[in-house]
Amino acid sequence: MREYLSVDRDANAIRLQRSTFSGTFLLVEGSSDKTFYERFVDKLVCKLISISGKPSSKLRIVAVLNILENSDFQGVLAIVDADFDHLEVSSHSSPNLLRTDTHDLETMLLNSPALDKVIAECGSEEKIARFGRDVRTALLEAGIPIAYLLWISQLEALNLTFDGIVFSRFIDDQTLQIDEAKLIQEVKNKSQAFMLKSEDLQQRLTIQRNDSHDPWQVCCGHDLVEILSLGLRRAIGSARASDVEPNSLERNLRLAYEETYFYKTQIYLSVRLWESSNQPFRVLRSNM
Repeated sequence: MREYLSVDRDANAIRLQRSTFSGTFLLVEGSSDKTFYERFVDKLVCKLISISGKPSSKLRIVAVLNILENSDFQGVLAIVDADFDHLEVSSHSSPNLLRTDTHDLETMLLNSPALDKVIAECGSEEKIARFGRDVRTALLEAGIPIAYLLWISQLEALNLTFDGIVFSRFIDDQTLQIDEAKLIQEVKNKSQAFMLKSEDLQQRLTIQRNDSHDPWQVCCGHDLVEILSLGLRRAIGSARASDVEPNSLERNLRLAYEETYFYKTQIYLSVRLWESSNQPFRVLRSNM
């Protein structure tokens, strides 16, 4: 009940601001997304609203958007992580709801030249040459089983816990290859889901895999950054753990992401299309 009251408060807070601000309200997930998008937004005509909390930032944003739309509130747009929405039929559809091109904002950053700039800064040319594999491919191959396990947990309401799992317990820091049996055991331990059989989870992973799935839609960006952090300490670099901890890496990726990369995304085109369909409301700077 408290969560619904909080969603109503979020919607009412936006309504109250309409009396002093006639522009667009852009809803995004959390402070890091706000930091990313405010580089591209015209702050004179668009106000960024960061929404976070339980059960998830995305669900809260969708709920707030629904409340505002049902009251015929004009000039509101939401951008959320796609998660697995591009791979399954989503129950949330609205012309005012846009999703990231790939699984989430972090995968968009990793799929851009921003990753190459971060690796050039934090990695070792010698170790990368010796590694002998494309770094992006290595990250995706290691991240896919984790993401599929999360997807299975969501589809089958297993309530598995992934927050706080220790990646070094199931990923080899020299090869970045994943041990799926150790992954399953780590997640089971973290979730205290000892009644689930590891063999059953392994079988479900095998069934869920599909070569037609774009790995950038499957993999979770935060997982890939965790794996990158491991790699930069040993497989493709010699950085200290404190210098390449995941939060720092994500910040560096955002800093390395240039405006020209954003112009080439579907989310950029979708925002421009929304602007043309919702005049006079605007979001992005006119010089972009």
